[in-house]
Amino acid sequence: MTITIEDRPHVLLELLWIREAHRLDPVGAALPPLLVDRPEAASRPVDDATRERWSAGWHRIWDDAVAHAATEPDPALFDRALDLTLSPGERATLLAQLTGPTAQEEFGTEVLDDPAYRAWERRGSEAHLATHLRTIADSPEHRNVATLADAWRRGLVRVVTLPCRGTYVREIGSRALLVTDDVRNDAASYRTALDSFGRDSSPRR
Repeated sequence: MTITIEDRPHVLLELLWIREAHRLDPVGAALPPLLVDRPEAASRPVDDATRERWSAGWHRIWDDAVAHAATEPDPALFDRALDLTLSPGERATLLAQLTGPTAQEEFGTEVLDDPAYRAWERRGSEAHLATHLRTIADSPEHRNVATLADAWRRGLVRVVTLPCRGTYVREIGSRALLVTDDVRNDAASYRTALDSFGRDSSPRR
């Protein structure tokens, strides 16, 4: 049994920061909860018209990024990207397939060049590193291995986590599960989420 745990999905984190730091108000189904570590307002705020346009487009790029986060990287793409005979355009296309949608595509190349983002990202990285000090025996997957194995038999190969508040569980594609850190770190909640995989595709909050 092999399960990938993606507990620092960078593009998703960037989009969550943009939503809150720029005070966006996106609409749509299955929106993720607010971040646990609420960021300060962006150091470079945008005008109302831009904020409205960003709010309208946020959900679409979020769904695209979530769908990409559900996929396992294709090693063949890495090998092809190293081919010296590729044109710059061909290499860029391959790299886009590897990285998936990015926040900069929708919100501009300078959106993350912001002191407020750097401060928030640094706090998140430090908190993430601290969680890796625990032993394998203390990991949520080890504590819930029987339920995890059952979910794997139903097709689960990847769990993606978000540092958002409360309970949020969403199947992404046919082989991945999106949950909050709160869900993963609470044994009973994680077992419930894993047990739901492959049975009910509707999101829960």
